Amino acid sequence: MFETLSDRLDKVFTGLRGKGRLTDADIDATAREIRIALLEADVALPAVRAFINAVKERARGAEVSQALNPAQQVIKIVNEELVQILGGETRRLRYAKQSPTVVMLAGLQGSGKTTLAGKLGRWLRSQGHTPLLVACDLQRPNAVNQLSIVAQQAGVDVYAPEPGNGVGDPIRVAADSIEHARRTQHDVVVVDTAGRLGIDAELMAQAAGIRDAVRPDETLFVVDAMIGQDAVTTAEAFRDGVGFSGVVLTKLDGDARGGAALSVRYVTGQPIMFASTGEKLSDFDVFHPERMASRILGMGDVLTLIEQAEQAFDADQAEKMAGKLASREGFTLEDFLEQMMAIRKMGPIANLLGMLPGAGAMKEQLKQVDDRDLDRTAAIIRSMTPQERVDSRIINASRRVRIANGSGVTVTEVNQLLERFAQAQKMMGQMAGSMGLPGMGPMSKKARGRQMQAQSKKGKGGKKGKGKAPARRPAGAPGLPTGAGFPGQLPGGMPSLPPGQALPDLSKLDFSQFKDERPGR
Repeated sequence: MFETLSDRLDKVFTGLRGKGRLTDADIDATAREIRIALLEADVALPAVRAFINAVKERARGAEVSQALNPAQQVIKIVNEELVQILGGETRRLRYAKQSPTVVMLAGLQGSGKTTLAGKLGRWLRSQGHTPLLVACDLQRPNAVNQLSIVAQQAGVDVYAPEPGNGVGDPIRVAADSIEHARRTQHDVVVVDTAGRLGIDAELMAQAAGIRDAVRPDETLFVVDAMIGQDAVTTAEAFRDGVGFSGVVLTKLDGDARGGAALSVRYVTGQPIMFASTGEKLSDFDVFHPERMASRILGMGDVLTLIEQAEQAFDADQAEKMAGKLASREGFTLEDFLEQMMAIRKMGPIANLLGMLPGAGAMKEQLKQVDDRDLDRTAAIIRSMTPQERVDSRIINASRRVRIANGSGVTVTEVNQLLERFAQAQKMMGQMAGSMGLPGMGPMSKKARGRQMQAQSKKGKGGKKGKGKAPARRPAGAPGLPTGAGFPGQLPGGMPSLPPGQALPDLSKLDFSQFKDERPGR
């Protein structure tokens, strides 16, 4: 969503990086370019004025004039002010001292409240809570049925005593849901309210009535991040008519300019608490101002990437993998498939790579990444028999034809996968033998010496190594972007390899036995 704004800001900062010192004219020109970039992104004018004034005031101060690299200091200032305009710090849900905690959702029709109720319920369940979704949108056709389906997908309970479609009193349903939650021991109640196509008196009266009936601990205003300046107008109307304690941005995966995200927080004074970034129930997370600012400025979002990896990669599975390598059972195609599916669960590969620092310079390459290549590779492996997955050496020419026909690919693609997997399997075997995996113990000095001596002989053109090219790191699976590679080759900043697969401590190696005894050496 912030791609256009990121591109404009990157051009501004590129012009600054070549300057040894910044004059007042440079600061004014930079501020003017940033102002244009923000206005083009549809950020509200009051927010733009406050942001530019803060940046100019700090840029003319001592922290820039006395800095060794003034351009970097200006970028640092812009980043910090961007964090402030987005909320400063992450705001968490406030839970009631006595359950249930009541969370009321408010907003216009079409902003995504019902789907968000399911996403919030799923997120609360993952945090150890037992949420209850309450169907108080009794006007919109099939709204109650939609909430029931979403609740089922999220694995949470729903309270829907009325059929909806214009039948039932939403205020009475909301009031009864609290007592129902107490009886059924649900500790969080999420109330889904009705919306309208625009602000009107009936909408505000109903929302205020539900608010008075349930006395919510949190009232979340759900806003479509794609509607631009209208988001600010709607937010002000709800703030004055009903009141809310936090904002939830939906449809952040759209291609709109995204100015609402930078405007709502400043205009209403209420923090952005959650962000919805896709259609799936899992595309939902806590809103972190500092991480969003880093994304806008092209600095990546490694922390979110790490959190997603921790959710996708099972610690027990990682231990099991380390144990297999330690017992020399080896790395099989079945293991490769499991870890590839774990990476797939983290989301689109292009989005994951986009969270890495410096990914902004590779936008065109990232657009060409196709997740269907992963699915194609998975189809090839699933077309193999269990025996073939464990021992790929038995896959002869006729088996390769059968696998290609079964997975809908060419024999060439099957050959490429098997060749690259053989390289990866060889690398895994070397790791198991030289990096002290659990249960194997570290290599002795004598064993390390023999290994290094053999390698040095090969390097000098010995008989065994004559004419052979040095072993190369395996390339990624067919169609994967450069750097994705095989499991275990996660991008920098992601969780470390399973225990025992860390790099050896080279400082403790003893090289005295390799001393050259020849005279003059």
